[in-house]
Amino acid sequence: MTATTPTGTRKRRLRDRLPVRLRQHWKPVGALAVGLAVMVAFLGDVRISPYVTSASRVEADTITDDIPGTIDLYDTSTAHSIQLTYQQTDFDKMMKEFKEDGTKDWIKADLVVDGVYLNDVGIRLKGNSTLMSLRGDQAKQGKQARQGGAEAGPQGQAAGQQGQEGQADEDAQDEQGGGRGGGMVQYDLSAEKPEELPWLVKIDEYVEGRAYQGEREISLRPGANGQVPLNEALSLSLTDTSGQKAERYAFTSVEVNDRPAVTRLMVENPDTDYADGTDGDGNAVLYKARAGGDFSYQGDDPSEYESAFKQLNKKGSQDLEPVMKLIKWVENASDEEFARDLDQYVDVESLAAYVATQNLLLNFDDMAGPGKNYLLRYDLDTKKFTVLGWDYNLTFSGDATAGPDDSTGMSGAMPGGGEGGDGQQPSGAPEGMPEGLPEGAEMPQGGPGGAGGEGQERGGPGGGAAEHPLKTRFLESDAFDEVYLAEYKKLYQQFYASGTAAKEAKAIAGQARAAGAGSEELDTAVTQLTGTVTDRAAALAKDEQVTG
Repeated sequence: MTATTPTGTRKRRLRDRLPVRLRQHWKPVGALAVGLAVMVAFLGDVRISPYVTSASRVEADTITDDIPGTIDLYDTSTAHSIQLTYQQTDFDKMMKEFKEDGTKDWIKADLVVDGVYLNDVGIRLKGNSTLMSLRGDQAKQGKQARQGGAEAGPQGQAAGQQGQEGQADEDAQDEQGGGRGGGMVQYDLSAEKPEELPWLVKIDEYVEGRAYQGEREISLRPGANGQVPLNEALSLSLTDTSGQKAERYAFTSVEVNDRPAVTRLMVENPDTDYADGTDGDGNAVLYKARAGGDFSYQGDDPSEYESAFKQLNKKGSQDLEPVMKLIKWVENASDEEFARDLDQYVDVESLAAYVATQNLLLNFDDMAGPGKNYLLRYDLDTKKFTVLGWDYNLTFSGDATAGPDDSTGMSGAMPGGGEGGDGQQPSGAPEGMPEGLPEGAEMPQGGPGGAGGEGQERGGPGGGAAEHPLKTRFLESDAFDEVYLAEYKKLYQQFYASGTAAKEAKAIAGQARAAGAGSEELDTAVTQLTGTVTDRAAALAKDEQVTG
């Protein structure tokens, strides 16, 4: 007999209360529930790593408010101006936290760029070793602890770890020492002179979707007035003229909270939009190497490589699996396999161009340097990597006579390839080299020669503390001599034989002066840089391997 309510209406059964669609499809839903229960019971403590491999070109973080401005932000033919205004209490709090524990927090500021007002942008300190002088004795103690860690064992290493600055992975490779002409210089930074501090300006930090001329980040590089990094501007210019991807730049006057204006170099910061602009159709993923990581195999979980590489675009549709596979192959391939199959993983001509460019520009800190300054671009169509350069503030440093077979990195700065002793400045290093290795940099296992003590680049003099498995194996393999030398000769003609480097050095000096940097100190830096360019051109012109 069917139960009824006191009013005589039929009482609904439990299944009748369920939605119609669920009643119609209850079997697959029930099976799914049972399956989930089984997985929880038997796989509850098993780590499951998602692998994202779709070829989606959609980036979730889109620009919805692009402010056009009146002058092209990176037009080098005109002088630019930047004014930043913020609450002093916010700045003081930020500086206090940075001095205490090295964190680099964002604060709100109003920005006027080339006469265009943008409210509520984000600004934060950018750099690592460059900012050492801001932290005083506490930072020095942390540095000493890090330097002593290698000899003091685990306890010393732990103490050094405590002294590391926050966001080192983001900034450690950005400004290590700094350069202006053909060497390196330590900047005496002070909170009393915020207009001279290295800043990262983020247009959309507090206003979602906003950009200025398609740019969401602007990097104000270290060095002001006479110390403005001319060498970085020259390297960016030459790299761009060769057809390789390079960040745009321009000189600008910078004024902060009504303090005196100074001349700075502003540079495009590699971010999501920069990554999407590395090719024509945007179907590529860009990864930035972190200074604190290395190029070593960590297993088949892409998430294990996040400490070594930062993915700049296509987050959610792509992950670090391509980088993982490249590292695994480079580490495990025999010499024969490396020579035979490299072109299956890497665009060999682009790699040759990158390596040749770093040598020609005397880059002390490329992908094999302590800052690990390079980007990996993965083409989703060809499934191959291209190596891109960035952060050229340590270019035109070291021996101007270095040839295509000589190292221009840390090993090239050390006669005989030896250490400088206890991590101190090596004999023959670029003038002004700060004591010890830059923060975030480590000596490879096995001492200056790396694992196995070899560490020579293409038979160059001595071993070296700075290596990168991909670059080192490429240069050591006879199979790639022809392509490397072909790119080297072509770039030599473009940079030096044509007179472009000397011409650009003169033009860049004029750009800096037009932005207000004229001084005896700048004149000295210009003389130093042009002298290095002249010496480099003359030395290479005598090298039959280059001109023959």
